[in-house]
Amino acid sequence: MCRFFMPAEFSQQRAAILIFPERPGSWGYGAVPAQKVFAQIINTIAEHEDVYVAVSENTLRAAQVLLHKTDRIKLVRIPANDAWARDIAPTFVKDKSTGSIHGISWKFNAWGGEFDGLYSHWELDDAFADNFCKQTGFECVSAGSFVLEGGSIHSDGEGTILTTEACLLSQGRNPSLSKEEIDSRLCAYLGGEKVIWLPRGIYNDETNEHVDNICAFIRPAEVVLAWTDNVNDPQYELSAACLKVLENSTDAKGRRIKVHKLPIPDVPVCVTRNDLEGYIFEEGEDVREIGERLAASYVNFFFANDIVLLPQFGGENSESDARAMSIMKGLLPDREIIPINAAEIIKGGGNIHCITQQIPL
Repeated sequence: MCRFFMPAEFSQQRAAILIFPERPGSWGYGAVPAQKVFAQIINTIAEHEDVYVAVSENTLRAAQVLLHKTDRIKLVRIPANDAWARDIAPTFVKDKSTGSIHGISWKFNAWGGEFDGLYSHWELDDAFADNFCKQTGFECVSAGSFVLEGGSIHSDGEGTILTTEACLLSQGRNPSLSKEEIDSRLCAYLGGEKVIWLPRGIYNDETNEHVDNICAFIRPAEVVLAWTDNVNDPQYELSAACLKVLENSTDAKGRRIKVHKLPIPDVPVCVTRNDLEGYIFEEGEDVREIGERLAASYVNFFFANDIVLLPQFGGENSESDARAMSIMKGLLPDREIIPINAAEIIKGGGNIHCITQQIPL
């Protein structure tokens, strides 16, 4: 039996981790618009728990200007290739006997390595988890050569792990391992007793369809699932396939899964000409195109103790935004649902959950 378990994100947290953005191929116009949204998120979380913010020589001054002066915000000098803390920061687990917190350092290869990775150099990202643990005093557990990103897993804290086949069975992750072997490793590292494999994620999600964009636990045996009623939308079949699995699954405790549908934006969020003009892509990096559909989903939210930070997309999706707010308020009446205009984050390829990583209490 594994000595560790991965607490649920809806359980109490001691801190969150974010990385101040700067990569010109992800964050347009010198990352200035993105930095303002990151700062809003960091400042909001800091009202409820500590926040570690990784900065570089290039982003230190902007962080100092934009972030509130509080002991809860802790700037740490840790280099990174990009700002996706969910995927490169440690995945934190708890010792069942002592309650001590440990950080798992997975192998990171930019979402697919040489097979279909999104950029050519990821050495700093791969080293981030270990460097973070060393600098902040957490014991680090190395997963060796096992490739995994934090956005590809969810835990209910009671032995059930959620993931997607599209991501973890992709040829760019662990092609030498079978599904059964990957399942076994997830349980071994995360204290899981059962893995529920959803077939797909969000349409056009460049992470090979991370689970954190399609489905998330809000309490044990209860999830929200990204959804659309539009049968002509390419997302319809993907979400329908996931719903079928969830409706025919039980969790590690034998409970049936209760599914709440959380509709995606009514109007697809796409790259505009103005967006494209703000990027500077390096050689070997995945580039964007005008009209490219981004993987916008309201499921990519973040719990921070008694609040939830919920993505909003604005513009033509103002009604969709309001609908998502209403649904989440109904599902989580004991938490404050805080809307965050995440348009600048989705332009980078992810959302609020993707740029955050929690440290459990």
